[in-house]
Amino acid sequence: MDNLSEMLKGVLEGMTLQVISRGEIYGYQIVKAFHDLGLVDVAEGTVYTILTRLERKRMVNITRRASEIGPPRKFYTLNARGMKELQIFWQRWEFVQTCVNELLDGDSYDT
Repeated sequence: MDNLSEMLKGVLEGMTLQVISRGEIYGYQIVKAFHDLGLVDVAEGTVYTILTRLERKRMVNITRRASEIGPPRKFYTLNARGMKELQIFWQRWEFVQTCVNELLDGDSYDT
């Protein structure tokens, strides 16, 4: 889908939190989860930038583990702050979704 990445910029952090909330995971697995959903334009660099931001905001716990290939991997889990932010994300998403649905249905305004 063309230009989908521009629309996704505002929601990728919340989507990343959701993926991490399902259990311990490392960066490339998050990229693969997005690709499996059909979001093939989500680049590894984008996900790693989001993970760095989540780490800086202290929303994730990190465990480093040896990798069979290359340097140790960072595995991510959500902490209480991350879970709270995920909850806020879904509340905002629900609000936006309701507004868009009302707009599509034509219920919210008269023209």
